[in-house]
Amino acid sequence: MVLAMLGLTPTGAQAQPAPVELGTADSFAVLAGQTVTNTGPTVITGDLGVHPGTAVTGFPPGTVNGSVHIADAVALQAQEDLTTAYNDAAGRAATASVSGDLGGQTFVPGVYNASSSLGLTGTVTLDAQGDPDAAFIFQVGSTLITASASDVNLINGAQACNVFWQVGSSATLGTNSTFVGNILALTSITANSGATVDGRLLARNGAVTLDNNVIQRADCADDGNGDGDGNGDGNGNGDGDGNGDGDGNGDGNGDGDGNGNGDGDGNGDGDGNGDGNGDGDGDGNGDGNGDGDGDGNGDGNGDGDGNGNGDGNGNGGGNGKGDGYGYMNGY
Repeated sequence: MVLAMLGLTPTGAQAQPAPVELGTADSFAVLAGQTVTNTGPTVITGDLGVHPGTAVTGFPPGTVNGSVHIADAVALQAQEDLTTAYNDAAGRAATASVSGDLGGQTFVPGVYNASSSLGLTGTVTLDAQGDPDAAFIFQVGSTLITASASDVNLINGAQACNVFWQVGSSATLGTNSTFVGNILALTSITANSGATVDGRLLARNGAVTLDNNVIQRADCADDGNGDGDGNGDGNGNGDGDGNGDGDGNGDGNGDGDGNGNGDGDGNGDGDGNGDGNGDGDGDGNGDGNGDGDGDGNGDGNGDGDGNGNGDGNGNGGGNGKGDGYGYMNGY
């Protein structure tokens, strides 16, 4: 308890825990066993589902930016995966014990066990200590209850996707509270008016009850190069795999030619290659449209690399564009 209050890891503790795998339940922002009930203009970003129950009410006025699965095979599989995840979280070896109210405390990555109910008044802080993969798992023996205007605060790289609250009965989120993490509840979950959630509300056997809430399914930040749209970064790396982005903008490896010369306008086609007209002119410049040829070859000196890749730094632009003027190096 003292160690947890100070946010310290006990001597001889195990390595940091791995995040809990949610399986197909990962795509759900809200999942219930019997019913999902909503009041007011709740906004859910992520899938909504129920199984084996069939009741979903209050949409509209609530909106779901995702798919709705009512007692279908997808919801069934998600519930099965939720059960697996719940049992995994419940079975982890505890780093330390906690009890009472978490408010005013700071926790480092670990597994924290409460033998009975757990509350939150004020703010609890989760400190990843610079590790974006750090996981926080709270095992709650019975109920989890957060007070009005309470807050879960993430610092030093902590991510909502890696916070898990395994609740042995039901969870209740207070009015206008700000909650972070994935609730895996055995029975039911209630989000009171104005509560916001960056995470998931996943109830195995009972209901999820909503009231004018904002629920955003938590995604871990992509650790690949490129921004959220898969546009190439400064080194020509595209999406999360470091390759060209999903639309084929920029070349496959993001490599530019030897001198970084692109075509006249630097535009590549859908595969990152110049179009069929693109032979460079006598001065080594791109043609009238500045497009490289089918193979991305440049002028007579063959500047533009063999794959018609982007500019000298190998940068695929946000839309797969090459450099600003893209002159070849014939002159």
